[in-house]
Amino acid sequence: MRLSAITLDCPDPLALADFYRRATGLETHPKSDADFAGLNGPHGLHIGFQRVADYRAPSWPDQAVPQQLHLCFTVDEELTDAEARLLALGAGKPDHQPHEGRWRVLTDPAGHPFCIVSK
Repeated sequence: MRLSAITLDCPDPLALADFYRRATGLETHPKSDADFAGLNGPHGLHIGFQRVADYRAPSWPDQAVPQQLHLCFTVDEELTDAEARLLALGAGKPDHQPHEGRWRVLTDPAGHPFCIVSK
């Protein structure tokens, strides 16, 4: 068994796919549309974004709306530089930052938490 795709619920699949495309440099799947958009990752891994009516963003670290899943990305640059780049692309930064010197918790434009870790 091999992992082939990760799909995130969101209110606007094309916008969220564009955020992650600009953040990662991955290629947009040619059949992306307003209901389901995707990015082609390395080794056949696909990151998908599907439209969900009445989407509610995770409220991390509060569990009123659980995160259910988060992604972790290794960055080549310093954490501070990667954080600044991602914030400029539209990411958010929660106040709660466990182990901020080792990794940073950010949120994508749809509110999904994700971590960045330096090599």
